[in-house]
Parts: sequence; C-alpha cells; structure tokens
Amino acid sequence: MNRYLATRTLGFMLLIVSLVLYGIDYLALGGGREIASGFLGNFAFLPLYVLFVTLMIERVLKERERISLRRKLNMVIGVFFSEVGTELLRNLTDFLPAPAELERRLQVRPQWTANDFRELSAFLAAFELQLDSRMGDLAYLRHFLVGKREFMLRLLENPNLLEHDEFTDLLWAVFHLVDELMARTNLAELSQPDLDHLAGDMRRAFGHLLREWVIYMTHLKADYPYLFSLAVRMNPLDPEAHAEVD
Repeated sequence: MNRYLATRTLGFMLLIVSLVLYGIDYLALGGGREIASGFLGNFAFLPLYVLFVTLMIERVLKERERISLRRKLNMVIGVFFSEVGTELLRNLTDFLPAPAELERRLQVRPQWTANDFRELSAFLAAFELQLDSRMGDLAYLRHFLVGKREFMLRLLENPNLLEHDEFTDLLWAVFHLVDELMARTNLAELSQPDLDHLAGDMRRAFGHLLREWVIYMTHLKADYPYLFSLAVRMNPLDPEAHAEVD
C-alpha cells in the first residue's frame, strides 16, 4: 500500500513539474503552436521510449536473475562435493586399473587459468574411462553411498536443479549405482558378468562426477579463491594431497 501511494505521489509530482516547465516555455517564448507541436512529437515517440526502456530493464533483470540462479546452483553443487562428491571421487579412483594418466592430468594448480580448465574438460570428454569393480572395496562404497542417500534425495527437491541438467544426471547416475549395490546381498560372491555390470554403473557415475568437479573447480577459481586454494590442496585425485600449506 505504501509503495502504491509513493508511486502515485511521484507520478503526480512529475506531472506538475512537466506542466510548470511547459508554462515557463509558453510565458518566456510564446508560440503555443510550437509547444503543442513539440508535445505531440514527443508523445508520438513515447511508445518507442517505453519499448526501449522495457527491453533494457527486462534484459538487466534477466541477467541479474541468471547470475543469482548460477550462484544458488553453485552453492548446491559445492555442498554436494563437500558432503559426497569429493569422497566419492576418492573411492571410485580405487577402482581404476591404471590411474596414473588420469591423476596426472587432474593435478589442478593454483596458477591455472580458464584455458587450463577448458583443456582439462576436453581431455575428459575424449578420455576412455575404465574401471574394474574387483579392485576396490565395494562393501565400503555401498556403505558410504547408502549413508548419503537421504542427503542426495534432499538435493533433488531443490527446484534450482531443474535448470542444471548435467548435475541432475550426475545425481541420477549415483542413485542408480546405490540401488545396484543395495540390491546385492553378498558383494564378495558376484559373478564376473555382474562385476562387469557394476563397473559400467560406476564408470557412468565417475564420468559425470569428474566433469562436474572440473566445472566446480573452475567456479571456485573465478569466484572464491580461498575455497579454491583448499580444494586444490585436498584434490581427491592427488595421492599426495594434504590440507597443510607447504
């Protein structure tokens, strides 16, 4: 109500100012015909003024909304990596038959630029990820993911995730892996075809996870250097990672 009254008051004051200025123009220079002609000319352009201002304001508001949504999404993704993603990356790395090349390429450094992250994303897009479900601890992986299942379900309830298909795909891939692991009674006595099937599920989740991790690190580097510093020191793909600053 107060805003409505303020708008009406402002409009009334602007109208008074306009009439006063037209009156001064008439008294000082005369020529009512010229004043009327100028008024009609300005009035004719009024729709164009309104259209221009509306489009500009709409563009500014959409950009602000986009930035706000991106920040909210990045906050959700950051919480995911803090609670689940970073540890899951460590766990899944144990199932890599030959981790050396992947670990070498994922050694993110503090001095990295946006171009370095783009090159890493291109490498991951072309990299043929292979996992062996016999190498790691499936029982621990199941225990860890089951303990985080409720947390991930709450993430899916966040409406902002509807705007981020890649991250939603990551969550569904992890959920499917959890369901597959929970469906097996004894993980120590699985057939080779079943182990290969689990390896495929882990590979899908791991691929999504790696790509989202690179995007997340790029965001931290650009917007939160202090968080990026810790994330680099705690790199889950670095066997020698530690929180202490060397």
